[in-house]
Amino acid sequence: MRPVIMALDFENQQIVREFLAHFPATDRPMVKVGMELFYAAGPSILRTLRQDKLQIFLDLKLYDIPHTVERAMRQLGRQGVALVTVHAAGGAAMIAAARRGLDQGSREAGVAPAKLLAITQLTSTTEAQMQAEQLVNVDLPTSVQHLARLAQANGADGVIASALEDPVIHAATGPDFLCINPGIRLAADTTDDQQRVVTPAQAACLGSDGIVVGRSITQAADPVVAYHQVLAEWEAGK
Repeated sequence: MRPVIMALDFENQQIVREFLAHFPATDRPMVKVGMELFYAAGPSILRTLRQDKLQIFLDLKLYDIPHTVERAMRQLGRQGVALVTVHAAGGAAMIAAARRGLDQGSREAGVAPAKLLAITQLTSTTEAQMQAEQLVNVDLPTSVQHLARLAQANGADGVIASALEDPVIHAATGPDFLCINPGIRLAADTTDDQQRVVTPAQAACLGSDGIVVGRSITQAADPVVAYHQVLAEWEAGK
């Protein structure tokens, strides 16, 4: 698994349909359904995307008491998606509960279990913010490495992190622990609200196991051309 994941950060299902209509049948990227789209369209958007033969990264970033997360993840495990997320900061018991719920739901539905990914530090967060607002006294790579170890020890398959932290994560967890990276921009693009940003080629060189690309594709004048540019840079950097 080393996908380029296209983030469908749109406000409703109709816009998604219009956007995906640009892509020929030969282009079947993995797509990300985040909170905005899922809260607007619900599970029906997942059914629609599965019917279109698209693999799905369902990025809802669960963060609650272990019982609630386990029950919620049981429902997500039924959906036949490829990747799901929790916040590593929820702690060991919550991550383990997410793993149990995910596996139970997938067994009940007879589908392959999704990979469980734990959010470390958001790519919109700087080290100064983390230390001032979260009262985390270590540097950012140390915090991310610690959360990655915690996630791995409690059943996660990988983490969501900036590609800048991939080398220290893999050093702490091993090569088979997934590092999926948002905060990806083409060199000519603006960074917007992202802080720890890299290009597709840089992510590949840093050891990324997959990248999530949103605005560089979805806001491009020609999304298909932009997608293939991202894909070419990603492949060239491996």
